[in-house]
Amino acid sequence: MELGTKLAILADAAKYDASCASSGTTRRNSRTSGGLGSTTGSGICHSYTPDGRCVSLLKILLTNYCIYDCLYCINRASSNVQRARFTAEEVVSLTLDFYRRNYIEGLFLSSGIIRNPDYTMEQVVAVARKLRTEHQFRGYIHLKTIPEASPALIEEAGRWADRISINIELPTEIALEQLAPEKSFAGTEAAMIGIRDRIAESKAERRDNKKAPLFAPAGQSTQMIVGATDTSDATILERASSLYANQKLRRVYYSAFSPIPDASSKLPLIAPPLVREHRLYQADWLVRFYGFRSQELTTSAAPNLDLAVDPKLSWALRNRHIFPIDVNKAPRDLLLRVPGLGTKSVDRILKVRRWHKLRTEDLPRLHVSMKKVLPFITLADYNAANLAIDNDKLEGRFVRKDAQLELFGAEPSVLDGQL
Repeated sequence: MELGTKLAILADAAKYDASCASSGTTRRNSRTSGGLGSTTGSGICHSYTPDGRCVSLLKILLTNYCIYDCLYCINRASSNVQRARFTAEEVVSLTLDFYRRNYIEGLFLSSGIIRNPDYTMEQVVAVARKLRTEHQFRGYIHLKTIPEASPALIEEAGRWADRISINIELPTEIALEQLAPEKSFAGTEAAMIGIRDRIAESKAERRDNKKAPLFAPAGQSTQMIVGATDTSDATILERASSLYANQKLRRVYYSAFSPIPDASSKLPLIAPPLVREHRLYQADWLVRFYGFRSQELTTSAAPNLDLAVDPKLSWALRNRHIFPIDVNKAPRDLLLRVPGLGTKSVDRILKVRRWHKLRTEDLPRLHVSMKKVLPFITLADYNAANLAIDNDKLEGRFVRKDAQLELFGAEPSVLDGQL
């Protein structure tokens, strides 16, 4: 099979993995450290760093052959798809060629399982090792690791990669047993714990010795499929919160289930609305950066996030008794709960109000959405308590006719002022 054909097949097969991002890595540049590539340039792909840069990554599978038969996966053993497989040398060559043409800044490499987990992991690690040692590649590398692989191979993966990840796939053990019985929920979490501990050790070693080798400096991430089972958003967010707290993950990615050919009767016939995936990302951001607990974002009566309005606004409508909040006096953690105020907006408010009391005319200068904020705040010349608006009317001001149109084109960090 020609290399171009392999690339078409294996790049398309990789599109279902959402956990592809480049945030959090160290800054390396071939201009100052020698070698080839960097993690500091801007690219044409769609992975965002914390400071807003877009870093381009070649996102491919080593192979879409797989000995596992996970029912939700297009590349499962029983799937009737065209198969292909790269050699390690071909992936290295593609990465270098794409970089030299300024198409990419790094590599995201995953794989189906061939022969056994250790054999597959050896091939994945070989790609990263060759890029780093033989070609002095300084660009970003994200490797998808296999939880069943030996700890020594995962250790080596973290030595060469900026970020490593293991997909938990489904939020509950019962769901995984139903759709992917060959995978172990406990095994995946055990592998995550091992990576977490090794990252912590590496940081401690670096504090004592700046020349100590790095281990996955961009941390680890995972992915959960949304809509393949009837698991509620409340359960998904609870699992994500647990992973952040216990495994110290950098990111949990959410991937809306996509119906596949010749699917099992255990799978739904249609995909969930993509706006559900969007709402989960918004809720995830609220938990990580806004001080919300996952349990606050849903209720026992409504365990799924509201698709019509964002989760922060939904929470505010359920808790009208807390509002209006005095922008000139409220602490930061309370201001972060006001719909329309993002982390940057709140920081600007805290800085400005040290010198004078904020009035309505100040909000546009601070890049605050007047429409969203005014029903929930008090200013020196304005008090939302004087508004006689019930929840239904207030919600109607923000609900779009088609919530599906609200899908975002950037990570929530880019949409900071919208939360």
